[in-house]
Amino acid sequence: MAEPVIRKTLISVEEIFHEGGPVAARPLLRGVALAVIRNPFAGRYEPEIRGFMEDLKPLGLRMATDLIRTLGGEPKRIEGYGKGAIVGAAGELEHGALWHVPGGYAMREALGGAKAIVSSTKKVGGPGTRLDVPVTHINASYVRSHFDAVEVGLADAPRADEMVLALVMTTGPRIHARVGGLQASEIKGEDGLR
Repeated sequence: MAEPVIRKTLISVEEIFHEGGPVAARPLLRGVALAVIRNPFAGRYEPEIRGFMEDLKPLGLRMATDLIRTLGGEPKRIEGYGKGAIVGAAGELEHGALWHVPGGYAMREALGGAKAIVSSTKKVGGPGTRLDVPVTHINASYVRSHFDAVEVGLADAPRADEMVLALVMTTGPRIHARVGGLQASEIKGEDGLR
């Protein structure tokens, strides 16, 4: 394969001060990095597509490092992450699955070896399709306070022969998290779950 053909990128940050309760001493930041790329498999069934994952790895790492920089530049400040893909109508869901390795491993590497699996979602849709990207704690998937989702999408993407690739990072738990469960301070870091 070859280097991904990028039409556009977007990085945005949402700053949350409260959700109707007390104002947080430190606002929660939820950042999104998107890349709209040409889908090299659009319009046809291709039996062997795994090679494109290798081609996507540099883009994944660039997106992850750009997002960390946009969120303040300190990897230790990032506590939650997730990834996703929206495949244009001439593609298939499996094309979005190509983002699992390059997107997930890029974030784990850029964050210094985060242990939890990177939650993920994907779908096929046209321009303006929105995707709720699930978020979990970077080192322990069972930390309930960090269960979240961030909606992503662009008005003009994906076109039929494109994919929108998404990375999401957060700087903490939901702003008023209080439903119990494993706390971030209780993480053992043994298995990426607890």
